Amino acid sequence: MRLEKTLQSYGLNQKQASVYLANLEIGSSPVQKIATKATLARSTVYEVLQSLTQLGFVSSFHKKKIKYFTAKEPNEVIRLAESKVGALKDALPELEAISGQAKQRPTVRFYQGKEEIKLILQEILDEADQLLSFGSAEKFLEEIGEFHEKTFLKQRIKRRIPLRLILRDTPLARKRQELGPGHLRQVKLSAEKHKHEGLIFIWKNKIAMISFVKDYVAVVTESQELADVQRAMFENLWDKL
Repeated sequence: MRLEKTLQSYGLNQKQASVYLANLEIGSSPVQKIATKATLARSTVYEVLQSLTQLGFVSSFHKKKIKYFTAKEPNEVIRLAESKVGALKDALPELEAISGQAKQRPTVRFYQGKEEIKLILQEILDEADQLLSFGSAEKFLEEIGEFHEKTFLKQRIKRRIPLRLILRDTPLARKRQELGPGHLRQVKLSAEKHKHEGLIFIWKNKIAMISFVKDYVAVVTESQELADVQRAMFENLWDKL
């Protein structure tokens, strides 16, 4: 059983490990004899032996029109494993190059519910050195106002993270504009007629788009290029307001 577990840790399944050990113990043998030793059906053992042959654990030959299978010696199996590891090491620079390319592709994460949206705000606090935002203040403060005032706002000020914010023109937005200088916050107002209930945050190479309607869903996109595009759009609107 211990040897089977060891072989399984190498990558064999339970039947492959059992058949290999049975073949190793009895030596070169036809399928039926190996099946008897492994206490498995002949048809099953034949399929398993075929897979072990492909993996390099077993070889075969014919004797008087009967096919015999031979389990390779453990040292030979180890040499085979080492050669595979060596080949993988040789390919490592190319694999790392492919991995690096993948990291440059945009990644997208989805969040749902107030508690998960708070995780995004905490991520902003942990990473941002400056923050841009566009949206509506009403629903944001209505839904997570307590967390915003007691945690997000206090920590943002403590960590000296300045915020530039474009809000839809409402009485609440004007109040936040008045309080802005004391909160490391600059606020500009966009036309009230363009109604929306969402909020966008831009920091580093990330964009968070949050909706406070019904299910409170959010999407965080991580891409330097996309963040730069969003940042350029924000700056263009900021200059015009």
